[in-house]
Amino acid sequence: MSRLFEPLQVGAWRLASRVVMAPMTRNRAPGALPTASMATYYGQRAGASEGAALIVSEATAISPSAQGYSDVPGLWSDAQVAAWHPVTEAVHARGGHFVAQLWHVGRVSHTSLQPDDQAPVAPSAITAQARTYLVDAQGQGGFVETSAPRALTEREIHGIVEDYAHAAACARAAGFDGVEVHAANGYLIDQFLRSGANQRTDAWGGSIDNRVRFLVAVTRAIGERIGGDRVGVRLSPVTPTNDAHDPEPQALFNAAVCALGPLGLAYIHVVVGQGRGARDHQQGEAEFSYEALRAAYREGGGRGAWMLNNGYDLALAQEALARGDADLIAFGRPFIANPDLSRRWREHLPLSHAEATVFYGGGDAGYIDFPTAAPLSEPQSALQP
Repeated sequence: MSRLFEPLQVGAWRLASRVVMAPMTRNRAPGALPTASMATYYGQRAGASEGAALIVSEATAISPSAQGYSDVPGLWSDAQVAAWHPVTEAVHARGGHFVAQLWHVGRVSHTSLQPDDQAPVAPSAITAQARTYLVDAQGQGGFVETSAPRALTEREIHGIVEDYAHAAACARAAGFDGVEVHAANGYLIDQFLRSGANQRTDAWGGSIDNRVRFLVAVTRAIGERIGGDRVGVRLSPVTPTNDAHDPEPQALFNAAVCALGPLGLAYIHVVVGQGRGARDHQQGEAEFSYEALRAAYREGGGRGAWMLNNGYDLALAQEALARGDADLIAFGRPFIANPDLSRRWREHLPLSHAEATVFYGGGDAGYIDFPTAAPLSEPQSALQP
């Protein structure tokens, strides 16, 4: 277990352990503004001795048109910067590091969430076979089919690149230590990468090099704004989430990480397998080599830390670190009911397997009311919230 709790220099940050809290959308930010409950939630899970040395925030929209789900936070306005301040301060007060995951959903949206009820935007006008989460006027949430998108113009593409850089500057102003570029799970950057969603015939589509261009342009612009050593990128090479598919994932993602190599990033964050805990491949797909992916990153000049995520428990994390497959491991669902996850592992305390009362949306129940563990010598009644 010792390797998991060893310190590591990751870009601009000295992390006290290899434990990362993965990004998890919780839909508790009405009006795209963070709340006091969010400060409590992240603060409870921060700090290497108790929780995570590094927390990646829930996906955070970079502009009004980047939103695809109800009640998710944003990072484009002064009001949002101010509302994030108590959240970042709560994490830092516990000795944790905190990065904002920057998000544009692209076609995974609904007209009711877009400015003036417009169509969502995408590389090409291809509707995603996916659903998104809406909250109605009575506060009831549920999933609905995504709306048909329209294709972006080249001028709009350049504008979105600038939106990402602006959001990164807002993140730093809000007290975040850096940002993670959400290039995974079938959202806008992933849509540009994959031929199943990108059928453009200009410089942003067609060949693999052209489809990688948007990812590189976004990441470079952010790095120029806040420093590459404060930037991570999340990728999901074989995850089919939100209708993401491509016939050549190995060639595509090897080229993507190779192109990211020269940008001096803090880390690359890779979702292993299909996502949501499924670590195998889709039926009929060729085996994907994560070793080859990492080698391509190094060959391209990448020196950032290598983070793996998806269904890792303590044993799997130890194995991955011992083999040298990863430098960092990101844990998602275990942190929901175990805000003191690192302490439980360090002290060999049992994990709570309670389920969130409401994962998407809702109030404080199932969000900030999970107790920390009592020492084994104390009765269960001694648990403290």
